[in-house]
Amino acid sequence: MKRTLLLNPGPVTITERVRQALIQPDLCHREPEFADITLDIKQRLVHVYPQAASEYEAIVMTGSGTCAVEAMLLSLVPREGKALVVANGVYGERMASMISAHGKQIEIVATQWYEPMNLIEVKQRLEQDSAITHVVAVHHETTTGRLNDLAQLGQICREYNVALLLDAVSSFGAEEIKFADWNLEACASTANKCLHGVPGISFVLVRRSVFDSRPSAAASLYLDLYRYYHEQVSGFSPFTQAVHVCYALQAALQELEDSGGWLRRHEHYCNLSQKIFQGLQQLGIDTFLDEQAYSCVLRSFKLPNHYTYAQIHDALKAADFVIYAGQGGLANSIFRIANMGNIHITDVGNLLTCFAHLLAQ
Repeated sequence: MKRTLLLNPGPVTITERVRQALIQPDLCHREPEFADITLDIKQRLVHVYPQAASEYEAIVMTGSGTCAVEAMLLSLVPREGKALVVANGVYGERMASMISAHGKQIEIVATQWYEPMNLIEVKQRLEQDSAITHVVAVHHETTTGRLNDLAQLGQICREYNVALLLDAVSSFGAEEIKFADWNLEACASTANKCLHGVPGISFVLVRRSVFDSRPSAAASLYLDLYRYYHEQVSGFSPFTQAVHVCYALQAALQELEDSGGWLRRHEHYCNLSQKIFQGLQQLGIDTFLDEQAYSCVLRSFKLPNHYTYAQIHDALKAADFVIYAGQGGLANSIFRIANMGNIHITDVGNLLTCFAHLLAQ
């Protein structure tokens, strides 16, 4: 089988172990065998970060990471509450759109996509408006590859006793998440990014006490986390789950554990990311952000002079590498390279050789 290296921010190139899990026998989602798989996945998810295991519940849903994020916001931001969204990219802005679409009160602290979060303004808003019940933010903003300063934002949330809802779609399993220190009420993520599963299953880790302390705020049937929570106690779900995708997620979580957990994956990603950065820098390709701003998962690079994104993309794709374009106003000025999935240091070396050949033509 031809091996394509996906260097886009999900879906990822999967291992043979995960691929083989997809061809297990067909199984009805209402059978006890599948309930056992669901319960196993839920336990493995909360143990990715061991400090979450005692107080948080994993809710598993069929849908993309966006599905999990919207379910989190819809279910947990009270109808009479107010969300303060901190946005510096596409995905922060998308969460603001989700909350607005459901008619809930919202304030936005927005900065340009190339800038960090404006934490000074966040503090000012919290000081001025006691009606704010939740701060909403993106951990790893893949618009640019910036790893947002959640340590400082989390400290602010604790100081003002406001719960944090986190989009961890592109960070869960690879970057540090401090549940207690950040006053984290919930975080949403997906199988097909840093966990190395396949698209179709997403999840939300929610502080378990929330389900007993206040009712669901969801004006939706499918996206109501409370309904999933109560039914998944026994391993079953209110709606049809993607059975074979769950097989793959279970295998991916087992593989993560066998390889040393999220810390070891973080180290591996850092090595790959640094190798890509240094190699492209030697070829005269600069990063879009300052080096220290990036996650270990993805970096954005300025398009070299006289090259379009399409030229670079098509040349690399002919060599079985798939990179990613910039979004919105960055579409004609940057490209992005992620290093999630079944990617090794030799693959990075081959990628850099392809870049060198391309730029030499």
